[in-house]
Amino acid sequence: MSNKELQILFAIIEAIDKIFSYNKNLKDYIEFRKHNQIIDASLMNFVVIGELTNKLSDNFKSNNSQIDWISIKGFRNIIAHDYFGVDYDEVWQIINNELPKLKIEFQMIVELNNNDQKPMF
Repeated sequence: MSNKELQILFAIIEAIDKIFSYNKNLKDYIEFRKHNQIIDASLMNFVVIGELTNKLSDNFKSNNSQIDWISIKGFRNIIAHDYFGVDYDEVWQIINNELPKLKIEFQMIVELNNNDQKPMF
């Protein structure tokens, strides 16, 4: 894995952590829907994640096929191009059910390939 790809993974993990931090004090979907700023900030970071994964090489993605790259890009496209069609219940479910697993996947890739490199930011 190139240093560029490693830095992208660090940035993806940082975006995931931001989403978690925005939502950490919300107990349920009803409370989530009351906080437009949290929703907007979370959605922006999902767009960031989608943009960053798009910068990873096809070779990297094929070597890490356990990650659903198509869904990540598709979710980014829904947010960016059909903002008013976003299903907030689905967003809440992704934050609480899918994102923790995705973060673990990215962390495992970093741990296997890090070679003592540190994030550049």
